Amino acid sequence: MIHNITIELAIENLEDRGVTIEDIMDLVYDLQTPYVPNLTKEMCRNHVMKVLAKREVQNALLTGIELDRLAEQKKLSSPIQEIIESDEGLYGIDEIIALSIVNVYGSIGLTNFGYVDKIKPGILAKLNDHNQEKCHTFLDDIVGAIAAAASSRLAHSEEGAGVRD
Repeated sequence: MIHNITIELAIENLEDRGVTIEDIMDLVYDLQTPYVPNLTKEMCRNHVMKVLAKREVQNALLTGIELDRLAEQKKLSSPIQEIIESDEGLYGIDEIIALSIVNVYGSIGLTNFGYVDKIKPGILAKLNDHNQEKCHTFLDDIVGAIAAAASSRLAHSEEGAGVRD
């Protein structure tokens, strides 16, 4: 039997891992403020929620969080256990899952994702801190991807359209 995944379940899983909608809104706001006049946090929230409402985003989110949890519990087989646990730089599967989210709203999401993945602003710095008990190998990329997709959606929307060169 296939279980229905809902936006509420996605948000609950994010919050269980220490990420709020406001954290993601802040990333979107920081990414889009230079390009969207009169941008508000509420506009950012709307776009984040629309991204989270997509089934493929929910699937990627839940899959990544589950793999992070299994790594914390040391329930993965070697060498995947050690690779995910240490967030090995050349692993790349965490970014591949994130890219499935980034591409939902066009190619501009890719540049937004590359930017936040490189500088790790806001909540991403906390999630990428490897000196904590929790494993966020997948979650930091997924949260960055959700923010990038929401930023892309905003850029393509009426309130963001025509502002970019």
